[in-house]
Amino acid sequence: MALDNATVRQRVLDRFGSAVLDASEYRGDLAFRLRPEALREVAAFLRDDPDLQYILLTSVTGVDYLGREPRFEVVYHLRSFVGTHLVVLKVGAHEEHPHVPSLVPLWPTANYQEREAHDMFGIVFDGHPDLQRILMPEDWDGHPQRKDQPLVYEEVAFTFNHDAIDAQKPYARE
Repeated sequence: MALDNATVRQRVLDRFGSAVLDASEYRGDLAFRLRPEALREVAAFLRDDPDLQYILLTSVTGVDYLGREPRFEVVYHLRSFVGTHLVVLKVGAHEEHPHVPSLVPLWPTANYQEREAHDMFGIVFDGHPDLQRILMPEDWDGHPQRKDQPLVYEEVAFTFNHDAIDAQKPYARE
């Protein structure tokens, strides 16, 4: 039986009360802003409840709201195939101590997405099994998606492989 957004919203509010800072709906998608310490428990409830079954974690995204506190936000999109509903979970992370719980124990697919948010924004996912850079070189200083990260120009070295090009040509190189 598919539940409507009002019912899902009420079930989450009844069960988690003060852990939910805000609940809203936009264009048919239900969103909850949560206290970070409640993220894993709320996510597990949404996934494991037989009436809800939000079994697919479609994305984990970091956002920088420079000038706002908390500065960072981690946004999770969960999909249920019971009623094809989408739920958005949002958790704030303070600039001085940007930590949120990892959802890798619940959804292994969060592994690379959390690593990307860590690399790009400097958000630490507590309990992540292998939190390390995924896009930037290890010696890169800073986090490039932060709004206060200076824009720099870095020369990119390309190599040209004549042998690979020649192998694709039907005629000999002159």
